[in-house]
Amino acid sequence: MPQRLDAVLEAIYAAFGIGWDDMAGVDQRGRDLAEEAIWLGRVLLQLMPRDAEVRGLLALMLHCEARRQARRGPDGRYIPLLEQDSQQWSLPLIKEAEGHLAEAASRGRTGRFQLEAAIQSVHAERARSGGIQWNAIMMFYEQLIRISPTLGTRTGYAAAVAEAKGAEAGLAALDGIDPDDISAYQPYWAVRAHLLQRLGKTPEALDAFDRAIGLTEDPAVRQFLLQKRG
Repeated sequence: MPQRLDAVLEAIYAAFGIGWDDMAGVDQRGRDLAEEAIWLGRVLLQLMPRDAEVRGLLALMLHCEARRQARRGPDGRYIPLLEQDSQQWSLPLIKEAEGHLAEAASRGRTGRFQLEAAIQSVHAERARSGGIQWNAIMMFYEQLIRISPTLGTRTGYAAAVAEAKGAEAGLAALDGIDPDDISAYQPYWAVRAHLLQRLGKTPEALDAFDRAIGLTEDPAVRQFLLQKRG
């Protein structure tokens, strides 16, 4: 099993991602797929209870699932993570996720899923403290980039840098990404638009918003970006 583990972890996370992306909840199959992925994560943990990355993946999925109800308003409006009402998050799921993450950390073998779960853990702390430790998130992203320098990781790092050090620093981090990689990557353009808007660079912000809106498939997210664009 250890030789096949990486592929299995990726497959389970991909299944969860498909279900998670159905934010509107119009297709019950999406919700079912996310729940199935979590169930598979629990089964895998029973088979390999000492593997840190198995616990890391389960912790990551549970942290995300804990926020499902807060991602949309009663009218279906998209609510980004930083604007969500943390009182709507599932504390039992967060507690379970934290337990798995702590056990994974005790194994002394840090991996991608543990780091991604650690980032979500810092966000989850807002439910208790009311604040977010952006320097901690930035640090976890730095570690994650070293082992998994994906486009999503680098974009997330830039967003964290912007919160920890200011919009100029975040934009500089975005500018360090290869332009050939970002032409069709919606999160990059959404983050870029937000940072340019914060810096008062209106023409450039409008162009970035247009790119992000054009790449957005979810109608509620598109409406959210249109409202931010102004």
